[in-house]
Amino acid sequence: MPTWCLIINGFVFAVLIFPNHNATYDSILRTDEMKVVWSANRNSLVSKNATLQLTEQGDLVLKEADGTTAVWSTNTCGKSVVGLNLTETGNLMLFDSNNETVWQSFDHPTDSLLPEQRLVSGQKLLTASLATDNWTEGMLSLSVTNEALVAYVESNPPQIYYLLEGSDTDTKGKTKQNYILLGNESLDGFIHGADPNYPDSRIFIATDLSAQFIKLGPDGHLRAYGWKNNSWEAADLLTDWLSFPNHLSDVDDCQYPLVCGKYGICSERQCSCPPPSANGTNYFRPVDDNLPSHGCYTTKPIACGSSQYHHLLELQHVGYFAFSSDISSTNVENCKQACLNNCSCKAALFQYTDDPLDGDCCLLSEVFSLMTTDRGDIKSSTFLKVAISPIDIGNMKKKGHARVILVSSLAAFFGVFIFMTTCFFLFRKKKDSIEFEEDYLDQVSGMPTRFSFQDLKSTTQNFSCKLGEGGFGSVYEGTLSNGVKVAVKHLEGLAQVKKSFSAEVETIGSIHHVNLVRLIGFCAEKSHRLLVYEYMCNGSLDKWIFHKNQHLSLGWESRRKIILDIAKGLAYLHEECRQKIFHLDIKPQNILLDEHLNAKVSDFGLSKLIDKDQSQVVTTMRGTPGYLAPEWLSSVITEKVDVYSFGVVLLEILCGRRNVDRSQPEEDMHLLGIFRRKANEGQVLDMVDKNSEDMQRHGAEVMELMKVAAWCLQNDYARRPSMSVVVKALEGLVDIEDDLIYNFSYSPLPRGIAHKLQTGHSNEVDMGDAAGDIAGSLKSNINARYVILEEVDEQEDST
Repeated sequence: MPTWCLIINGFVFAVLIFPNHNATYDSILRTDEMKVVWSANRNSLVSKNATLQLTEQGDLVLKEADGTTAVWSTNTCGKSVVGLNLTETGNLMLFDSNNETVWQSFDHPTDSLLPEQRLVSGQKLLTASLATDNWTEGMLSLSVTNEALVAYVESNPPQIYYLLEGSDTDTKGKTKQNYILLGNESLDGFIHGADPNYPDSRIFIATDLSAQFIKLGPDGHLRAYGWKNNSWEAADLLTDWLSFPNHLSDVDDCQYPLVCGKYGICSERQCSCPPPSANGTNYFRPVDDNLPSHGCYTTKPIACGSSQYHHLLELQHVGYFAFSSDISSTNVENCKQACLNNCSCKAALFQYTDDPLDGDCCLLSEVFSLMTTDRGDIKSSTFLKVAISPIDIGNMKKKGHARVILVSSLAAFFGVFIFMTTCFFLFRKKKDSIEFEEDYLDQVSGMPTRFSFQDLKSTTQNFSCKLGEGGFGSVYEGTLSNGVKVAVKHLEGLAQVKKSFSAEVETIGSIHHVNLVRLIGFCAEKSHRLLVYEYMCNGSLDKWIFHKNQHLSLGWESRRKIILDIAKGLAYLHEECRQKIFHLDIKPQNILLDEHLNAKVSDFGLSKLIDKDQSQVVTTMRGTPGYLAPEWLSSVITEKVDVYSFGVVLLEILCGRRNVDRSQPEEDMHLLGIFRRKANEGQVLDMVDKNSEDMQRHGAEVMELMKVAAWCLQNDYARRPSMSVVVKALEGLVDIEDDLIYNFSYSPLPRGIAHKLQTGHSNEVDMGDAAGDIAGSLKSNINARYVILEEVDEQEDST
């Protein structure tokens, strides 16, 4: 029910509370059975007793119940706003003393379009809700481009399921922007710029329905709503009605992207999963046996490994709602191979008209609903990528490959013979190194698989493919004998790395968590120290957030999930292991991403294990400048040093830049300094990554995560939350403290200390030396306890 409202001509502007959701929206709705047509804070709900205020500065602000946390605003401070008005057409407007419009809701559509409201090219899209009872933005959108009215589902790239192009006929005049407008009997498109009286495209609405608004539904249907016989009636504009110049809309019920969920096959409005392969292997299962429209999942996850462990399952008489030619003038085999060779490809679509050697290939990075088809004019094939085991490969090769089996048998025989003849020599050689290794290896508990140096030399093809390099050594790509791709870290210099090697094996050798990189094995042979990890095909987080490659860009949902993944990994280390584990080197370079952009914490070379009953530990300074908490100067630390480092990384993810960027002007060099300044000015959202339009569209949600970052960055470690509380805050289960101090202190790190931390192999500094160097560099009015150590060099670290 509304807690406050403004009613004009059947429209209500209200702060609306839904008891069944315990959530509040700032909304415009129709009074008749309450159809919501606009919402300010659809992605960031507020609690009961939230307030809406038109401030003296002219800003319309929605605040949480605490009266201070701003969830949404019109950002119209200083624009001479004197009043608010709700028009008869449902447009919420702020106006100045000259009665000029300063801000209007028509310029910020959600999922509905009202009479006289234009959806303009370049404007924020109509974006459907997740569900009828959940107004959070979903995956389906409607927009106007320079060529057409387009409906699509979000993916990379977006997949179009409806397109209405403008007419090619001459127009009497030109407009500056393309737009669509809800008319009396049609949805009119002015795509190529036409006289207002001559739309060049049109979707007709039933003549007996007086449309009062159109809405893009969670199912992807665009419906016109009219009030008739004391109830709402709807007309489906994309499925049931005529359009011009396409003459007839071509969206069948089975052509909507989410009708049967991911991988679901739609046939006459019935949903099912892809059938088993010819040999009876079932690669797909329903997400919910009782709800087939919820889609299907792969029984074996697809990984970025060798193509020999992937197979393309051909679906007979099955098509897809979208097709864009990624490869032209090709054949089906080349199309299939292109998908197998592409880590992000999950399906291949091939079609041709006359010549099968001159067709088009579409590679899909996401697979939504499929559909049965019997089109005869275009011959098409659909292939889904599935993961296969070595056993599956063996079964596939048995058919028609007797010669291969014979050769393999002979090779195996000779292999056994060679193996037996060399065992004696290997045994004698290995014996020489056992005495050296034994004392050390006996101290390591819960060891994973141990490899010989020669094994790993072969696995990495003599360390030929380097993935990265850090302070402790280099990382190489390799493939084990069973075909599993791995990352092999070769630690350099026995004296310097023995402690790091021991810490790494002891820390993660016996623990397993979805957000921690898995240690598969290690090598400790004579002077060689190597660690074998699971391979993470998307590399480290820094490559994705610092815009080294403009093609690598993360949207809001990906960043939010990565942040939550990191938090869950650290919470596990701090609270759920036999001993507390302090990571002590959290930074973007030590966060790795798999093929699905799941984040995993890596590099435990500086970690510290303490007993559960210990609350703090005395240790030498270690880590990376720029991510070190202030209390490092006291030598006494808790797990809150990881919380501080997480806060820095969180801020970097949201802002898309490094904590210290010496290419910027001096006042903008330090990210924490900018954060402090912008917080005091009330302009924190100015810091959001400007290279991502998607991030800009989620300002209210980003603001909440900015507060989480500030909470983690409190100078007093006792005021920082634990990582388990951070996880709950990110999931919206606990409130963020509202009395945060944004006075983040920072001072340049003396070059002597920075050099010790950023060179060599220890990444540790004796605290006696550190205290002396720092004390000598500080001015008398700076409290040494609150000095934040910063980066001095823009050194690349790919560990």
